[in-house]
Amino acid sequence: MDFEFSAEERAFEAEVEAFLAAERSADVMDAHPEQLSQTVDTPPKRAFMKKLSERGWLGMSWPKQYGGRELPGIYDFLLTEALSRAGAPQPGKGVGIVGKTIIRHGNERLKREFLPKIIAGEIEFAIGYSEPGAGSDAANMQLRAVRDDARGSKEADGNVGRRAVSEGERSSSGWVLSGQKTWTTSAHFADWYWVGARTDPASKHKGITLFLIPMDHPGLTIRPTWTIGDERTNEVFFDDVFVPDDHVVGQVNGGWTYICEALDLERFAMMPVGPLEKKVEAVCEWVRTARRDGEPVRRDPRARRTVAQLVTQLEVARMLQRRVISQAVKGGVPTVESSQYKLYMNECSKRTANAALDLMGAAGQAKPGADGAPAGGRFERSYRYTVVDTIGGGTSEIQKNIIARRKLGLPT
Repeated sequence: MDFEFSAEERAFEAEVEAFLAAERSADVMDAHPEQLSQTVDTPPKRAFMKKLSERGWLGMSWPKQYGGRELPGIYDFLLTEALSRAGAPQPGKGVGIVGKTIIRHGNERLKREFLPKIIAGEIEFAIGYSEPGAGSDAANMQLRAVRDDARGSKEADGNVGRRAVSEGERSSSGWVLSGQKTWTTSAHFADWYWVGARTDPASKHKGITLFLIPMDHPGLTIRPTWTIGDERTNEVFFDDVFVPDDHVVGQVNGGWTYICEALDLERFAMMPVGPLEKKVEAVCEWVRTARRDGEPVRRDPRARRTVAQLVTQLEVARMLQRRVISQAVKGGVPTVESSQYKLYMNECSKRTANAALDLMGAAGQAKPGADGAPAGGRFERSYRYTVVDTIGGGTSEIQKNIIARRKLGLPT
């Protein structure tokens, strides 16, 4: 397995790094990046994403017929890693999860409507899988989608729903969704909702369908939930939300297969190793320059041992990620490799934050921005945020189950 980059790939990486150095802005880039925080939630960040599109860097591995360049997937990886190291917003969900699933399974209407906007950097998506009773066990989702073949006439009669529908909805059949989603991080700024719902109550895994819904749909109510990592996520409530048939993604009751494919993409596309690299660098820099009781911390054998362990573990995380990339660029679905990488990387991130606070002592508990806070207080926040990372994209416990069943052959 060759983990080295070609001369062309290194040249592209250098081009992206030069672009980021020229575009550096506090309005766009997080000086202390965490894993899931680089979202496109402000006008400057959306403008930045348009610049990536103008340079032809969005959807580089997509087929040319959909606006891509048919470059090897390694270029998408190099872009994401460079963006993550700079704390810049990343194209992850739209280009990877949504776009690639629509290319593989979407109808022509969805391809025409969404793919040009994704590759132009003009649209943002929220992902709706988790529910109060279906977090780690996403296949247990209970958001109901009930078939309605006469929505137009029923709306006209006032028998179903409480909102006016568009002419497009009046002329179409579709589905009515009722229920709740939770942990939808992008719901308060996204344009469209990528949602899994239960269309067949009799079948757990083969009874789920994917839908695309505008986030300004009158039947959606969004309520904030704040995590211990200072990040906003959301509850989303569905009150008689109508979705026409042409906004069903792929086959009815085939959604679980698509979700699993997308989660495999998410576990490395949206979990880059770049932020972990920056955290380890920050620990090393603090140890190199800090003093305790008048002595340089770098001379403490325990501090030196801790730094050596963190740097070694970072290299392990990087190699596990390269295994995922190696499978993905060959056209495979790296299910086990993605779970191995995500599990190890998340746990390594926790160990890094924990080790940093141990080295810094009581002063390490000072919050970001506090006077005299070691490393600007970043590890107090990082310590809290690493818990959030173990949940997004599938909990650590789920990753262990996948590895146990699919790699080790252990029973369910």
